[in-house]
Amino acid sequence: MRVGSFAFAAYCGLTLAAPTITKRASVDDCPGYKATNVEDTGSGLKVDLTLAGARCDSYSEDLQDLVLEVEYQTEDRLHVHIYDAGLNQYQVQDGVFPRPENKKTSPSDSLLEFKLNENPFSFQVIRKGNNSEILFDTTGHKLVFESQYLGLRTNLPDNPNIYGLGESSDPFRLPTQGYHRTLWNSESPYLPFNSNLYGSHPVYFDHRGASGTHGVFLLNADGMDVNISKGDDGKQYLEYNVIGGTFDFYFLAGKQPSDVSRQYAEVAGYSPMYPYWTFGFQQCKYGYWDVNMVAEVVGNYSKAGIPLEVMWTDIDYMDRRRDFTTDPENFPHHKMVELVDTLHSRNQKYILILDPSIYAKDRSYGPYQRGDSAGIFIKKTGGSNGEDYLGVQWPGIVAWPDWFHPDTQDWWTNEIIGLFNSSGGIDIDGLWVDMNEASNFCHNYNCNLEEAAVGNPPALTHTPRPNTGRPIEGFPKDFQPGSTTPSVKARYASPVKHRNTLPAAARGMAAIASPQVNSRELGAKKGMPRRDLLTPKYKIQNHVGELSNSTLRTDQANYDGTMQYDTHNLYGHMMGWKTHEAMLKRRPTKRPFVMTRSTFAGTGRKINHWFGDNESSWEHYRLTIRQMLTFVSMHQMPMVGSDVCGFNSPAEERMCARWALLGAFQPFYRNHAEISTPQQEFYQWNLTRIAGKKAIDARYKLMDYAYTGLYRQTTKGEPWIKPLFFEYPEDANTFNIQTQWFYGDSLLISPVIDDYSDTVTFYLPKGNWYDYWTGNKVPELGGANITRSNVSFTDIPVFIKGGSIIPTRLNSANTTTELRKQPFNFLIAPDENGEATGRLYIDEGELIDQPDITELELTWKDGKLSSTGTRDYNPSNGESVEFKQITVLGQDGGSYSDPNTKYDAKTKVSRKTGQWKLNEDFQVSL
Repeated sequence: MRVGSFAFAAYCGLTLAAPTITKRASVDDCPGYKATNVEDTGSGLKVDLTLAGARCDSYSEDLQDLVLEVEYQTEDRLHVHIYDAGLNQYQVQDGVFPRPENKKTSPSDSLLEFKLNENPFSFQVIRKGNNSEILFDTTGHKLVFESQYLGLRTNLPDNPNIYGLGESSDPFRLPTQGYHRTLWNSESPYLPFNSNLYGSHPVYFDHRGASGTHGVFLLNADGMDVNISKGDDGKQYLEYNVIGGTFDFYFLAGKQPSDVSRQYAEVAGYSPMYPYWTFGFQQCKYGYWDVNMVAEVVGNYSKAGIPLEVMWTDIDYMDRRRDFTTDPENFPHHKMVELVDTLHSRNQKYILILDPSIYAKDRSYGPYQRGDSAGIFIKKTGGSNGEDYLGVQWPGIVAWPDWFHPDTQDWWTNEIIGLFNSSGGIDIDGLWVDMNEASNFCHNYNCNLEEAAVGNPPALTHTPRPNTGRPIEGFPKDFQPGSTTPSVKARYASPVKHRNTLPAAARGMAAIASPQVNSRELGAKKGMPRRDLLTPKYKIQNHVGELSNSTLRTDQANYDGTMQYDTHNLYGHMMGWKTHEAMLKRRPTKRPFVMTRSTFAGTGRKINHWFGDNESSWEHYRLTIRQMLTFVSMHQMPMVGSDVCGFNSPAEERMCARWALLGAFQPFYRNHAEISTPQQEFYQWNLTRIAGKKAIDARYKLMDYAYTGLYRQTTKGEPWIKPLFFEYPEDANTFNIQTQWFYGDSLLISPVIDDYSDTVTFYLPKGNWYDYWTGNKVPELGGANITRSNVSFTDIPVFIKGGSIIPTRLNSANTTTELRKQPFNFLIAPDENGEATGRLYIDEGELIDQPDITELELTWKDGKLSSTGTRDYNPSNGESVEFKQITVLGQDGGSYSDPNTKYDAKTKVSRKTGQWKLNEDFQVSL
């Protein structure tokens, strides 16, 4: 959400000396392993692996004895796990990442085959079809398995199509020569390229055209570099270099791209269904100076005629940046309660932010006092008397919750319910958790807290905002200009332009050997004892330097005896999950909405993600597309998006107008900006006002179509946002496309992507296509690039795939509550045979357990629209389950004889009007 103030300082902890490891050889000289005692388990293998020669100890101590387990878990999933025989290496806890069920499939029934080479040990994973195609192959490469370094290489085809391994700002199709991807969660303002960002998702898709797609997931939370390049022999490879844990692989057979997504959902977990209202347009800014300004922004959207569903407030609302407080002058509690009540009376929602850091210098501060009494904060390893590990974040000197502590959930839940309750509290509709990599303003592990805390919280030097004098439509008298609300004393420092790189003093910190000797029990899967947990010899390419830079010291222990060294990448994941549980406890019957910055594989099982502190630039406008494609289609996080118009740096009118249109066809749609930037709400410029209205109008009419897509992903794992090659897996022209996408199964979005341009070249695969805005059929070109010029800054090219039925609302509305009262229109785009299919899912929109739903399969054939499915949703609050119109695109010939049918000869669009019920059987002829 925000950039830290990048102060430098030092923190000294008590540590013990590590054993001395003498480097004997390079990794290339390591002996590898040999396999013995091969046991057939009926649904797999269990094998002993023994070091095949003298230890090389290239980066740490070689482990002598390993175990290989192979499990044919389902017909399309193979589990291969290589771990230390003593069970000391860290393995991700089941409560953090619940393992999928092992259905113990017979190897003969599997689509995959595991081939073992015993000496030297290597293995292959083979797809039985396609002439026994080799999908993963370590032949010719030795396994390296040390206490702090794991190395494994697989051969790849020439010029492979590899995707995934998020989070990054790099190309969607990963480069294949000299490329590395680092997985180590880090605060990353301006989203630097070729760098680790906020999340770690060690899963990749390998697409091989007509022969199919497969997936490889490594369940390992330790820091790692994944390299993709060519060896000296010219052969392509992918290589893992990991600083701990085990090789815990899940191989997903595919064979279609969407099949791999579904199979990954079975491993990482299905997303929850989000409330219907989360598809509405949303607004935030760091720097809304008081509660009146928040209300004024809402009123200005209303006055501009731009629908606004959700209002957000950043850390501005807090008293001195402290969680679970409100600023008594600028955001007094009673005014916050009134604001939320007013928003709810207008059918609008409100969301607030929380950070993981808890101010620790004031023992009268209730959240810290209660957490300290419960002992739930991370303790200073080597400290005395349970001393808290401290760092610096927005409130100043802070402690961090230990999410592994059994009492942390109750403490966190009680704090959330205490402030955000519906009886006298601020009755929010969702929570936003941020800074949870965790970000620490101590930018190295030798940090002086007092020095680093200077300026946090920021000084009270910001000039009060000018009073616009505009009345705030629909808000009480107290929110109007001239009210007696206390004067503003905003708590901000002068704006600082932050950069991607730190000063040399931070980047080049001397490696101080301060390893942690653990007294934890052996064989507990909590990490090998006697490791160098601050400066391991293998250096992952962390863009801020050492592992502990700008985050928690990696030599700190969690309550369960695991170390931050191994669990760092899980901190935001666990915070988000704990927040989800707290929101569920607060409203047990309603779907929680929790958005997080930091993620890990499986985070999407409970919460959603936005792409962090991007920049108001054309490059980041383009970047949001490839980030969305990776997260929705490959990481099973279907509700994601960027800060529309960009967070850092001033936004520009034409770029913001383009972004308003692009963002409307992404899952999560929120305008958000940083404190030092000018305001960029859509009503600020004429172009963005026009573009925003058009974008939201289209998004709202299509909301049930999108909601149906989300439902499909949450129940079947089928991604509802797709790259083109998912729909056209044999069309090589689609493999590298990263600026177009499918919004649902049927809408192809092809925005203008070049800076300040009004021209766009996009690809239309073979088949029937229709222009969404005009209904015109696009001439059949058999798969070709098309160039369009004179695309205004308030337009975005959108095409409907032939063979589609798209359920739309007949009219848009100012809120999703009003939208649900609008009847439906079925938009029919016939294929080459004059046929089309589609889906529609309707439920109440917010309850976890839906008593009655409507789920229809729609068919257009021989001029007749019919449906099959469940038709049980019967609303009683004015919502509509009627459809009044059928629109058939691209018809040839004259008008129809039915008096309720209208025909537009120019666009060749026919419309049949009437009155039908979606909760009844129907068959409509045209």
